[in-house]
Amino acid sequence: MNIGLETAIRDITGIPAERIAPLSGGCVGDVYRVDLANGQRLVAKTGQNGSGLAIEGMMLKSLARLSNLPVPDVLHAEDTLLLMQFIATAGGINGAAQEHAAELLADLHNVRGDAFGFDLDTLIGGLHQPNPETGRWRDFFAQHRLLYMGREALNAGRMSGGLMDRIEVLAGKLERWIEEPEFPSLLHGDMWTGNVLCNNGRIAGFIDPAVYFGDPEIELAFSTLFGTFGQAFFSRYNEFRPLRAGFFEERRDLYNLYPLLVHVRLFGGSYVGSVERTLSQFGC
Repeated sequence: MNIGLETAIRDITGIPAERIAPLSGGCVGDVYRVDLANGQRLVAKTGQNGSGLAIEGMMLKSLARLSNLPVPDVLHAEDTLLLMQFIATAGGINGAAQEHAAELLADLHNVRGDAFGFDLDTLIGGLHQPNPETGRWRDFFAQHRLLYMGREALNAGRMSGGLMDRIEVLAGKLERWIEEPEFPSLLHGDMWTGNVLCNNGRIAGFIDPAVYFGDPEIELAFSTLFGTFGQAFFSRYNEFRPLRAGFFEERRDLYNLYPLLVHVRLFGGSYVGSVERTLSQFGC
């Protein structure tokens, strides 16, 4: 057993750990399941100073405070240790789970903000995600999503200056495709399969958020990029929040440029080609 971790958990909870076992996942450090002597089960994430675990804890607490979205309860959050509730899972994202997810996310997207962005910068995939409060969605998406992450990828040597030039051209004419949403909606921000916990056809919880207020369409688009949600989800979501015309035909691919740029910054490789094809699709 990890003695240092065991001691920290006992100091925080007042209860000794009977078992600490590694779990998969974790962008910035190690992840463990912790079984306490009183039967309570927790998840512990460990990291170094500057890891962002404190921000992750803040985001989970923000979702719990501002919405009804099921997320793990946070017991302790600092960059060296994030301690939170363990959520039991069983089965994958079947049709029933997709419908439940649609209900939960439609409710989340009804939470209104005063501006696009957030009161603090957050993280996505362990990367800094700027959230200056902005009055117009197009400006926020252009400056703080496309251009910011494009420059991060460029500075990391993951893509060429020529590709960055094309991103700048696209960012300058977003009004051709993007209308301003009715209001800034609260978003989970990192909606892919690994962050959706299911239990026998129901959503047990959402983890690893990248929180901010934005257009819900960027969240819906991301949910299709790696096949997280499909027809069952969108049919149910549309009953609560009807999709605007043109989402599947155009804006889905436009919004997915942001998570693709995140993946370019992290991994490079084939994701660069995906960005190039999307830019060509929009004439850039």
